[in-house]
Amino acid sequence: MPKTVTSPIQKKLAAMLVEFRKDAGLRQVDLAEKLGVYQSWITHLESGQRRIDVVELIELGRILEFDPAEVIRKLNKR
Repeated sequence: MPKTVTSPIQKKLAAMLVEFRKDAGLRQVDLAEKLGVYQSWITHLESGQRRIDVVELIELGRILEFDPAEVIRKLNKR
């Protein structure tokens, strides 16, 4: 099993998060401000260099207006 930061699922999640952010009309710096993190945190998240825990996914869903459960269902499909 590959490390999760380089797995296909992690890459797909990262791409989905970029799309959600752009659909929300936010720049990385805007999202970082809303989350109370540095912009580099968002960069690492979106590039797949950083794993996302469940609580972070829920918070991202709240801010970017997506359903975290639906994201997980899509990621779980093969």
